[in-house]
Amino acid sequence: MLNKINYLETEAERYPLVFTLNVMEAIQEKYGTIEAWSSLIQREGEPDIKALKFFMTEAINEGIEIESEKTGEKRKPITGKQAGRILTEIGISGTANKIMSTISDSVETDTTPKNEGTTKSPAKK
Repeated sequence: MLNKINYLETEAERYPLVFTLNVMEAIQEKYGTIEAWSSLIQREGEPDIKALKFFMTEAINEGIEIESEKTGEKRKPITGKQAGRILTEIGISGTANKIMSTISDSVETDTTPKNEGTTKSPAKK
């Protein structure tokens, strides 16, 4: 996985959005599996708002924490209600697209393990 930060921008604020193992763990804890959560936000008709708000809260707060560790600036985490307001301002489809983009940007597409191919085979005698 990559530590890629995307941003959600409202009129007044810019929020870091990340998809890390910490966010994945929170999703699994609440929804059982990433797949179960994903099916809720990608279902036909309308996405599950609670699932969207949950992800946004976790992903933004993880981004805030990562940025705070890098900069030393202490930014207050957001609440589920604030995530709902951000979702309202940006719009459901815009937010869903940003979430999917963040997830795909964070997942390594190279399936070759980093150490594979770096070891030398023993010399023939």
